[in-house]
Amino acid sequence: MPIAILGALELTTLLAVARLKDEAYGLAIRRDLAARTGRDYSVGALYTTLQRLEDKGLLTSRHSEPLPVRGGRSRRHFALTGAGVRALREAERHAASIWAGIGKPLRPRLA
Repeated sequence: MPIAILGALELTTLLAVARLKDEAYGLAIRRDLAARTGRDYSVGALYTTLQRLEDKGLLTSRHSEPLPVRGGRSRRHFALTGAGVRALREAERHAASIWAGIGKPLRPRLA
């Protein structure tokens, strides 16, 4: 899958799901993104992105059993598919290739 089809929020969302593993549900993903990016993505933006990633075959989702702490509602948990793992590996290679040749003295000036 070409990396060009992944936007920044899609990529960071895939990474959050990979980090959170079995705890990758909406609120946990949103908190992870906020902690790592410093941005508070709206629920709508996050779920639109999650749905798009699922439509692309990069994520799957399932509903948990109803939870008493949620008033009997379930959580929607997300997991990477094989294609999602491959997309993350390709994104990592792509980023390394873009940064190749940029010397360490330049990198601190970019911050």
